[in-house]
Amino acid sequence: MHTKILIIGAGGQIGLALTRKLKAIYESKNVLATDLRADEENEILPLDVLDSQALYTFVKTYQITEIYHLAAILSASGELNPQKAWKINIDGLFNVLEVSRELKVSKVFFPSTIAVFGDHIDQSNCANYVPLLPKTVYGISKVAGELWAAYYFDKFGLDIRSLRYPGVIGYQSLPGGGTTDYAVDIFLADFAQKPFECFLAADRALPMIFMDDAIDATISLMQADKAKLTVRTSYNIHAMSFTPSEIAAEIQRHNPKFDIIYKPDFRDEIAKTWPAIIDDSLARQDWQWKPKYDLSKLVQVMRDNIHQLASKQQ
Repeated sequence: MHTKILIIGAGGQIGLALTRKLKAIYESKNVLATDLRADEENEILPLDVLDSQALYTFVKTYQITEIYHLAAILSASGELNPQKAWKINIDGLFNVLEVSRELKVSKVFFPSTIAVFGDHIDQSNCANYVPLLPKTVYGISKVAGELWAAYYFDKFGLDIRSLRYPGVIGYQSLPGGGTTDYAVDIFLADFAQKPFECFLAADRALPMIFMDDAIDATISLMQADKAKLTVRTSYNIHAMSFTPSEIAAEIQRHNPKFDIIYKPDFRDEIAKTWPAIIDDSLARQDWQWKPKYDLSKLVQVMRDNIHQLASKQQ
């Protein structure tokens, strides 16, 4: 069967980078990028995932074989409007699942997150299968989404695949309201030669991943042999962990004048419930996941390319 891909939420932080990579692999004509609003510059078509009939018509008209469903309200933004976050994160996913089942879409990607974790975990090495007791509506919605994904696989045979993304850091697009976004914003402050005000505590260690690794992990999972996948909720993936003080120190190796000021707020309380390191041995075993970037390499690449991100901020 000829691959025809639909990306929902293509205008977001991960969506733009993922769209570019998928077009390079499958050719532009076979990858349809959509978001709530059209974006001619990035060739994004309008599609509201909450409009189930519009979604059904789009998938049927273009004979879509794979869906990457990225549309969601993230952790920090979600706490400001929990009802809206729940509606978009759950109703949108449910529409995707139902349309995929009805039209026999071959594969669906659904991103989960480290926000699914809460209390009662080993924060120094969080396993794939642990009690999921999140403290945010974003985390709660993603736990529900993981369970719906497993249900649709077991009940209907829908091949839905998922990753629990750590904090994603990249220069390709602006961040979208996540608790880990400080690790992108810190480079914008460095570029502007301004002190950076950090909303997390200096020693708040969190799992992180460079954008290129996140995109490669996503596509590798979707291309993996179905028979070898053992996780039908969501796979942990881990690339690196660091604290705000550690990434600041790495930036100061390049720019000794860089200054950081710590003013923890409600986002630090969110991050406090997340693990510092997650065990991704199942991903490494099942589909040979392996990151390419560590903190040193990440900082170098971000500083080399941050002007691209700064230009989007203007």
